[in-house]
Amino acid sequence: MDVTSPSSDGRQEASPQPKLRLVNVAKTFANAIQTVHALNPTSLEIQEGEYVVLFGPSGCGKSTLLNMIAGFEEPSSGEIILDGQAVEGPANERLMMFQEHALFPWMNVIDNVMYGLKWEAAFRWRFLKRRRRALELLQMVHLEEFARSSIHELSGGMKQRVALARALAPDPQVLLIDEPFPALDALVRAKLYTELQEILVRTRKTIVSVTHDPREAACLGDRVVVFTGRPGRIKAEMKIDLPRPRDINDPQVSSYAALISSQLENSDETPGSQT
Repeated sequence: MDVTSPSSDGRQEASPQPKLRLVNVAKTFANAIQTVHALNPTSLEIQEGEYVVLFGPSGCGKSTLLNMIAGFEEPSSGEIILDGQAVEGPANERLMMFQEHALFPWMNVIDNVMYGLKWEAAFRWRFLKRRRRALELLQMVHLEEFARSSIHELSGGMKQRVALARALAPDPQVLLIDEPFPALDALVRAKLYTELQEILVRTRKTIVSVTHDPREAACLGDRVVVFTGRPGRIKAEMKIDLPRPRDINDPQVSSYAALISSQLENSDETPGSQT
């Protein structure tokens, strides 16, 4: 198990042309009453096809960082670069799977998955092509038989699988996942972890996710980036050298999870409240 700490300037060693680069990205929230330093300057490089998990306590700035990669928030300082271009606002090249499924309840399953394709040049005015793409994705998440079902008829796990299919529909370059699984029961989460890994292997998507569950981090990530408490900074990185698909109950996954937890417990920072 290989744990490496960041260099003195916070930069991580990586190949010359990463898919995604974070260069001294920091975030401060300020209003008339208070100023909150959510994230210290953070630098990170993520390779194409890599699954990177941002792990840390609540309030450490990991979700804030994910929102900045998505373009929902602007960094207070620093720069986020995708394929050599600065990230400026939301775009279909970076799509988010949220904590809540955020599906449209007035649409059925397949219409939800098709929705994001209306504005894609390759699918505009081509209903049958959009439908074919949606059905392919529903088959990938094992929900093709529920294509015409209403959202309220689905279980929590099924709703999250539809949300995953919708996020994948426009074929984003980077998929961002913000803790969509904690509200689900253990059996459903374990199934979703397996399906997500299958999709990763099939599509080779670049994925960045956020969690405070060390077993989830060890099960899903190629690399886990451990953050201290607020204001967050990178304390350590860990490569998860296990074949896929991984079972969250595998003793090797548990061993990595224990090591991830130990990095957090040894942190010299005190976790802050949720931002």
